[in-house]
Amino acid sequence: MCMNRAFQRGFTLIEMIIFIVVVGAGLAGILTVVNMVVKSSADPMIRKQALALADGIVEEILLKAYVHDTGAPIGTDRASYDSVDDYNGLTQTSFTDWPPELSAYVVTIAVTAPLILSGVSLKKVTVSVSRSGETVSMSAYRADH
Repeated sequence: MCMNRAFQRGFTLIEMIIFIVVVGAGLAGILTVVNMVVKSSADPMIRKQALALADGIVEEILLKAYVHDTGAPIGTDRASYDSVDDYNGLTQTSFTDWPPELSAYVVTIAVTAPLILSGVSLKKVTVSVSRSGETVSMSAYRADH
């Protein structure tokens, strides 16, 4: 009984090695792309947290009076601040009531001198929040009305 080569089925060793090399190279490329996507997938979350943090600080500042009450002592901490100007130049070290997870964010606050627009005195409040080299800035105006 002689075996005829025409009836043999399967792959040769060389075909299997070539298949493994091609599939391995393809998987390496796909895994590289997936790794880059996973690495940067936290960026939108960090940006959203920074925006929420800046928005909260701006809202807190805008709720304060336009000018300092002359009868009240000058505030020494956030609980005693009574005017927009009290926040000028503050950094995140002034916000001691934050959870430890927010300690990686760097916050700077600037309040500009009043400007007159159509007879209304305005102060511009700018809050910048940065982390990992990305900075988010939010500005708002507090009017003297």
